[in-house]
Amino acid sequence: MGQAGCKGLYQSLFDYKTEKYVIAKNKKVGLLYRLLQVSILTYLVVWVFLVKKCYQDTDTSLQSSIITKVKGVTFTNTSELGERLWDVVCVWPPAGEEPLAPPPRCSLSWQSASVPDALCYEDSDCPPGEPVVAGNGVRTGRCLREGSAQKGTCEIFAWCPVETRSRPMKPLLGEAKDFTVYIKNFIRFPKFNFSKTNVLDTTDRTFLKSCKFSPENPYCPIFRLGSVVSWTGSNFQEIAVQGGVIGIQIEWDCDLDKAPSECYPRYYFNRLDNRFSGNSISSGYNFRFAKYYRDAAGVEFRTLFKAYGIRFDVMVNGKAGKFNIIPTIINVGSGVALMGVGSFFCDLVLIYFIKKSHFYRDKKYEEVRSVMDLEVLAQMAESSQQSVALDAAGLAEQPEVQDEGSAQKENGCVCGQLPQPARETSPAPAVPCAPTCPHRSGHQGNGKVSVEQLQSLQTVEA
Repeated sequence: MGQAGCKGLYQSLFDYKTEKYVIAKNKKVGLLYRLLQVSILTYLVVWVFLVKKCYQDTDTSLQSSIITKVKGVTFTNTSELGERLWDVVCVWPPAGEEPLAPPPRCSLSWQSASVPDALCYEDSDCPPGEPVVAGNGVRTGRCLREGSAQKGTCEIFAWCPVETRSRPMKPLLGEAKDFTVYIKNFIRFPKFNFSKTNVLDTTDRTFLKSCKFSPENPYCPIFRLGSVVSWTGSNFQEIAVQGGVIGIQIEWDCDLDKAPSECYPRYYFNRLDNRFSGNSISSGYNFRFAKYYRDAAGVEFRTLFKAYGIRFDVMVNGKAGKFNIIPTIINVGSGVALMGVGSFFCDLVLIYFIKKSHFYRDKKYEEVRSVMDLEVLAQMAESSQQSVALDAAGLAEQPEVQDEGSAQKENGCVCGQLPQPARETSPAPAVPCAPTCPHRSGHQGNGKVSVEQLQSLQTVEA
């Protein structure tokens, strides 16, 4: 048995199997199947290949470098600064300077009581050399009180007078909206060894002096500050008072199957700081810087500035794609496999949801028995036919009546007679028996007789 199984397995290795198709003449299901095929094919061609360009190999490891330059000139005349000409040297990076106090000098002073860490009751509360948290200087070790008050503030070593907490009411450089910022961007996609810049490749030296950025002129990266702020949905005069942060996003989407001139940057402008918080302490943008100098007597002074300005964060991202046979084959194979979804869905509709589903189900699924079951059924049918033929032949012949106590033979089988009473005038009837020969019937010893056989029996008289 084991050798036969191994032999059958070996022979099955060289078998070829093919599918059997059942063609269903149903217009509704056929129309549904074609619609599904067209939908899947449209998705594959339009979305996968034309929109997403999945036939390309892509590179997203963008290498980038940014250079910025600001140009512009404006004039102011204020009581604090008098007449002053502002240019890029004064404005960038400390854009929108505003002095907070007269030139201070380093001296001893007391810390304001509004600073939580400055309060004290005795000198031990002001350890010398330690800075005041959120304060303006370093403790000297003395606690200063006014009159007979028990609570005072620590003496500090700091620039005097200390900084005053105030916000400007109007922008100092409101005309800076006409300033321009030049953003030069170099990119490179190392996978394809492709480099590009956002400046037009030209030998005309007057190009950058006369051009301004616009959606129609993407290769002129010179931006007007007022235009950039307006593209974010903000007002320049409002943002110039408390400052703000604007993000400039440069996006490169290059199809290297086309000419290099088709690879150009796209710019997006967004307000990044918390513009909806009203007068929140987290809104706007500002920073401090100072200028130090000495007078003729050698005393050191400084001028402290708290600048409210506009910060530009330039972010670069992008990808490049080029035709490659490997992703093309993968996506085509995925699309062909997706076609099987249409067949599966239509099979469900055909064999479960329509009126004649049982008919199509019987045609699609054919019940097949194994070889052993078929051989048993064939032997049973052959034995039944032989049994009926033998019974008919035996009944056609008149059986011989033997002496009392002897056995009677019918149809090649030995049957015993019933015991007869002790009178000679009444012969015993013959008793039919079912064939019990194993070579004549497939049903051995079951004792069953058909109705036709019983009706054909005749009483045998002596």
